[in-house]
Amino acid sequence: MNHDRNSLRRELRQRRREIPAGQRIAAAESLAAQLLALPCMPTSGFVAGYWALDGEIALHVFQMRLPPSLAYCLPVLDGDRLRFSPWRPGEALVTNRYGIPEPDVAASPAFDAQAMSLVVLPLVGFDANGQRLGMGGGWYDRSFAFRNEHPAPPWLVGAGFATQQVDAIVAESWDVALDAICTERETLLVNGVPA
Repeated sequence: MNHDRNSLRRELRQRRREIPAGQRIAAAESLAAQLLALPCMPTSGFVAGYWALDGEIALHVFQMRLPPSLAYCLPVLDGDRLRFSPWRPGEALVTNRYGIPEPDVAASPAFDAQAMSLVVLPLVGFDANGQRLGMGGGWYDRSFAFRNEHPAPPWLVGAGFATQQVDAIVAESWDVALDAICTERETLLVNGVPA
């Protein structure tokens, strides 16, 4: 099973890297509109995103269009979990051990995952049932494992290109299902999100 997931990861990562620049820019615009129209989009609090790398769909348009009552946060590695720190363009970033930019703060003043109102997670792949295939490190699954026992918030929303959708991803025992998935083309409400 792990071999199948790794093969699928390689294929889907290549697929998203091959998307032309102009299509990526348009997709970021469309994705922002899909995310901002979510019925579970909070009116205040903390919204977490990610720093797009390796062909991931970008969130910069979404971040710039958030109302002032929402603080945009980026993940910060802390032990084997993620914490989240508010970040605005122009503020200092450092590169973590995986080469991913994160806010230049100590992990301790960053917020626990439970403090987020909504989290936009990057996808390598996804299916229509809300199963997510990530990079394989388990960071989001460990950080949001509490969601397997407790309802939202935070709402967990996957973001990816429509071309990253596959027929089915077999869930592992540690996987945390998404509440919704947004692409440049559509929004899938999959886990009890009010319509």
